[in-house]
Amino acid sequence: MRRIFFVCAALVALTCACLFTRTSSSAKSTSEVANENITFSKDVAPIFFKSCTGCHRPGEIAPMSLLTYKDARPWAKSIRDKVANKEMPPWHADPNHGEWRNDRRITQEAINTIIAWVNGGAPEGNPKDLPPTPEYTAGWRIGKPDETFSIPEQSVPAEGVVKYQYLTVPTNFKEDRLITAAEIRSTGNQAVHHVIVFIQEPGTTRAEGRLLVGFAPGEDPTVFAPGFARKVPAGSNLVFQVHYTPNGTAVKDVTTVGLIYAKEPIKHTVITRPVLQTAFEIPAGDPNYEVKSSYTFNDNAHLYSFMPHMHLRGKDFVYRAVFPDGTSKTLLSVPRYDFSWQTYYVAKDPIAMPKGTRIECTAHFDNSTNNKYNPDPTKSVRWGDQTWEEMMIGWMSFVYDNPPAPKPAETKSSQ
Repeated sequence: MRRIFFVCAALVALTCACLFTRTSSSAKSTSEVANENITFSKDVAPIFFKSCTGCHRPGEIAPMSLLTYKDARPWAKSIRDKVANKEMPPWHADPNHGEWRNDRRITQEAINTIIAWVNGGAPEGNPKDLPPTPEYTAGWRIGKPDETFSIPEQSVPAEGVVKYQYLTVPTNFKEDRLITAAEIRSTGNQAVHHVIVFIQEPGTTRAEGRLLVGFAPGEDPTVFAPGFARKVPAGSNLVFQVHYTPNGTAVKDVTTVGLIYAKEPIKHTVITRPVLQTAFEIPAGDPNYEVKSSYTFNDNAHLYSFMPHMHLRGKDFVYRAVFPDGTSKTLLSVPRYDFSWQTYYVAKDPIAMPKGTRIECTAHFDNSTNNKYNPDPTKSVRWGDQTWEEMMIGWMSFVYDNPPAPKPAETKSSQ
């Protein structure tokens, strides 16, 4: 099974790419762009700086930095090929359903610019044409946290299977906190499969309370849109669910969550819940096994985001809303699910869910030999924690329409 984890880790590292955003509504053809004097300094660096160096910089998951010409030049042909084939940046939502705030796709004009730059010999151009280099906070993609919380150091063995670890860290909050951004970092990330930080409210003993933030392959930090936040009640604990996957080398790990608190009034507090199905058995060799789950809203709400979650046999995933009047709509379709890119798809505009609306999630799994990532197509598969088992979860985040508007508490930084 260790080979599976090596494949997953390598896949993430090799495919991690720029988080491009749309740069223009009009596109020049490749031939039009090729006729121009395309240089790194004048034309390509602005694309990289705006959309890509958040990941492609020292200390982040991407396999190379793109902050300088010297960094980018050796990778020019690889960048061209991945961008031209639209393998990168990674984005798996069907464009026929939904519009997304965090859409990573780039315009054809940007693609053509990169292709023309590489085909023209990838020249540097005049360094004076470079835009200002973006400023980043070392070790964080959300910027400097207002406060951090860490688990005690954990020892991960070189071999074997490690059960989920549940580690409780008190916040000591004297008042409610509203979280506008959250990020998880691990010093032993080579052995970390995923981390979920739950909010354990006062008076409860459940390890898995309300979700605060998670980390999984390809998942971005949580950064809420203006006016939205996550509420952590006074006196809450944070429970870290950590899934370690031994990879042949014993490691030490300290996992930390960084939080940024609301500085402006917040209109909506975001709730995240799973729409899951645990009672399934995927037959050996089945190339297209279907599993469904559903959830019905008991009050008026607006959907904020979605994240489908399966393991290595995951094939596709669809969220569909069935409204009280009998009409229905596909909210998100992921026709080619990729375990290495577990993306939260954040709706451009929150989607109205009248009371009684039913969310239906439909997933398909490929347990056949056609799936090159399949751990063992000769075995049937049930729900389980480990990667060689399976899960079917349609995570979704939403806000209720009529709760009292929260007020941001005074920020006290531990930094």
